[in-house]
Amino acid sequence: MASQVLGLEEETGPNPGESELAVNPFDGLPFSSRYYELLEQRRSLPIWAARFIFLEQLESSPSGVVLVSGEPGSGKSTQIPQWCAEFVLARGFQKGRVTVTQPYPLAALSLALQVADEMDLTLGHEVGYSIPQEDCTGPDTLLRFCWDRLLLQEVASTRGTGAWGVLVLDEAQERSVASDLLQGLLRDARLGNLPGDPRVVVVTDPALEPKLQAFWGNPPIVHVLGETGRCPTPVYRDTVPTDRVEAACQAVLELCRKEAPGDVLVYLPSEEEISLCCESLSRDGGSLEDQGPPPRVLPLHPGCGQAVQAVYEDVESGARKVVVTHWLADFSFSLPSIRHVIDSGLELRSVYNPQIRAESQVLRPISKCQAEARRLRATGILPAPEALMQALEDLDYLAALDDNGDLSDLGVILSEFPLAPDLAKALLASCEFDCVDEMLTLAAMLTAAPGFTRPPLCAEEAALRRALEHVDGDHSSLIQVYEAFIQSGADKAWCQARGLNWAALCQAHKLRGELLELMQRIELPLSQPAFGSEQNRRDLQKALVSGYFLKVARDTDGTGNYLLLTHKHVAQLSPYCCYRSRRAPARPPPWVLYHSFSISKDNCLSIVSEIQPQMLVELAPPYFLSNLPPSESRDFLNQLREEMADSSTGSESPSTQELGDACVLQ
Repeated sequence: MASQVLGLEEETGPNPGESELAVNPFDGLPFSSRYYELLEQRRSLPIWAARFIFLEQLESSPSGVVLVSGEPGSGKSTQIPQWCAEFVLARGFQKGRVTVTQPYPLAALSLALQVADEMDLTLGHEVGYSIPQEDCTGPDTLLRFCWDRLLLQEVASTRGTGAWGVLVLDEAQERSVASDLLQGLLRDARLGNLPGDPRVVVVTDPALEPKLQAFWGNPPIVHVLGETGRCPTPVYRDTVPTDRVEAACQAVLELCRKEAPGDVLVYLPSEEEISLCCESLSRDGGSLEDQGPPPRVLPLHPGCGQAVQAVYEDVESGARKVVVTHWLADFSFSLPSIRHVIDSGLELRSVYNPQIRAESQVLRPISKCQAEARRLRATGILPAPEALMQALEDLDYLAALDDNGDLSDLGVILSEFPLAPDLAKALLASCEFDCVDEMLTLAAMLTAAPGFTRPPLCAEEAALRRALEHVDGDHSSLIQVYEAFIQSGADKAWCQARGLNWAALCQAHKLRGELLELMQRIELPLSQPAFGSEQNRRDLQKALVSGYFLKVARDTDGTGNYLLLTHKHVAQLSPYCCYRSRRAPARPPPWVLYHSFSISKDNCLSIVSEIQPQMLVELAPPYFLSNLPPSESRDFLNQLREEMADSSTGSESPSTQELGDACVLQ
């Protein structure tokens, strides 16, 4: 088998001039000249020497598992998937296709773009990708790059089981929750017992090799040596600059003036600094005309989307490429033309605190080992057991688990949605409260386009923004923004005039359609649009409280200092909250429901709407209120519950009657 596969692309390979009739076995079309150019680059990768060994191990592994261990920059992430595609081609595609997982969506997209180019195939046809809110695959897709969480969801819902013949778990050393769970599920299922003779390839760096070898029961290992003789040149400063962005820009310009050959990779901690650096370099690049064409400055971060393809595109002769990025470039981004690295030595990461159910942005120095391997790798963060236990407790409050800790019937339905559990619960509750149309919009907006992310640039823009604000709070404002965006014909200029992200709103529109299709497929009840009516206003609040009762805060002193119910942490409203942007602000709402809470520099609640405490008492599980930490707010809610119970004694109150069906969701 391995020798048959190897025949697809012999080591010595034909020259382009001698291979005009050579046909790509995957699509039946002649190879292009670019294919041969890229093939020469691929053969120079360190992993190429292990190609034949890998294919033999993939064919003959007794357990069906192959472990690939190699240093950063060896070419594992781009070449292993292609060889697996050759393997399933030799099988005649009778035993499934190839699926490759990545811990970050943009890495999956980037690799799909690069591999499709190297294989001389069409993205979206033979090679595709699946990431949140975007599925670029088709019936002819034989090689799919996928975010690991999406594949885990497919496996959990059984819809994706058996669709692959070879599964490649890349970046296993990152220890993402989804990757670890997938490995656990596959090991317990035992590949030999699964139909179709599937294969699993686990790709890691040497640090995690011993643990993975023991976990999988000593599978065959393919070792790959790192790059030799070609490393990017780091530029160090003896003193810490006061302005990281300015220092990075000056270092890039200095390299350009010295006419040092090769492209440049710049590491900065945050997306904001990446944008500032790109703007500054693009502006100052004109001063380098004497040194040739100005450098092409390219950002690389999760917000880039398909624009990431520009990182791999060829530039005009003599032009230098400057890629400005952060920790994301440490994962599966192979940039062979890089010769210089300018590293701030810092990273900004989200760290989850399970005790207060909040994420904080932590600016921290990278390690020496991380700095040396920064071009392709960074040390992953393994979720703490406490965080996992907190997640299970939250699922229990949402009634997503049964008494045995397994998914309940409600939990199975929630798992069908590509949403956070609390948002999925709110969407499902909207079926009971006849506000599905509005919650679909809100779920899409909260996921893809959460409102304004910067201050208005001028008074005119501020006025246009205020016109989109809704009296009921940020959640209704998001619905109003979406509807106005659709009425504008999805006009890009309309978004720019209001400081809205046009691409994010387009993504929200697409996601809304996918959520609607999903609800129709699993036969959930829908409702007609009624946004703006008094009844719909109450129904929407009930649906939100049904999912977000864990995220409620109370203004205890009337000054906007909100005490979060689940712990004794105080936070303020976001600067972009509609309650703060009103011209004549009244007293802040006493009780609010929020979408997210960050304890970074702003320490604020984002996406906030006012609620009534009576609604919280009616819709939250009684044991949740009893388990709240001691506080004046907890005493108030428990007293309110007793009063409401007394008032309903002897006859069921209208509000209780109205909320009767909601108990089914609890």
